[in-house]
Amino acid sequence: MVRPAVLAPIVCVLASGAAVMSFARGSWLGVIWLLLAGLTSNMAWYYARRARSGVPASGTGGCADSGSCGACSRGACG
Repeated sequence: MVRPAVLAPIVCVLASGAAVMSFARGSWLGVIWLLLAGLTSNMAWYYARRARSGVPASGTGGCADSGSCGACSRGACG
């Protein structure tokens, strides 16, 4: 199964290309492709920031894991 973090930028590029092609042919369907490109761009940004911050991909995260994320040691938990 492909991870969303890898799939989101690929779909973003493909949707952007489809939007350009649709608008070049005079079709208003490009608006839908543009919205999809925006959505997947936000998803790609979210996954990139999440990977940079070191938040685990599974589990509930935060203090619910008894401080296993390390945020409490940095003073982020309050």
